[in-house]
Amino acid sequence: MSDALVHVRDLRKAFGRHRVLRGLNLDIEAGSSVALLGPNGAGKTTLLRILASLSRPTSGTVTIAGVDISANPEGIRQHIGMVSHAPLLYDDLSAEENLQFYARLYGMKEPGERIRELLQRVGLDQRRKDLVRTFSRGMVQRMAIARALLHNPPILLLDEPDTGLDPQAAEMMTDLLRELGGSERTILMTTHHLERGLGLADRILILSSGNLVFDSPAADLGYDDLRPLYDQYVGTGAA
Repeated sequence: MSDALVHVRDLRKAFGRHRVLRGLNLDIEAGSSVALLGPNGAGKTTLLRILASLSRPTSGTVTIAGVDISANPEGIRQHIGMVSHAPLLYDDLSAEENLQFYARLYGMKEPGERIRELLQRVGLDQRRKDLVRTFSRGMVQRMAIARALLHNPPILLLDEPDTGLDPQAAEMMTDLLRELGGSERTILMTTHHLERGLGLADRILILSSGNLVFDSPAADLGYDDLRPLYDQYVGTGAA
């Protein structure tokens, strides 16, 4: 077996007769930052949900840190932080209260210092007592990243974290993700933005119709290289 941190073999997922993932094979090394590109419906979100043990595959195997996710999904979740389209925050709790709630779920003892550190890191320390329902979309996304990082997981899964953000908020999010990518944490991020993916990742994957059709080091690509390749694999104008 590969010594990769994330090891996926012949992964398949179907919803009734609709096949979403079609025998996907993938290894992700510890400390790498991977951008997963592809059009809507390619299977990107489904793959991340399976890796996060939020959805069961139809067949195939996934191991994370040597542990089969189907055998120990609860244990796997300790290794993973996920930011999805739903921020999983409580609107009528403050930023600080939200993180205290999740700290209790993770069994963290005396999380106060960690919470203060994260709120400062995502630029929300001055808003820590404010209710989340008063936050902008960009602030909510930064809060979602703080939630995902709370238990210091070695793997961060980000499902289009910049969706719906205005340019200023998207740039702030990019800076935060670039900072996170400079650590030893392993990041797998889906995005429709080819240029942003190139700027944040050290490896580029393209998923199309449930198949992994392209895999390259980001250093080997420029935008002018990636754009025609992307169009070739998934169709012109798909991103």
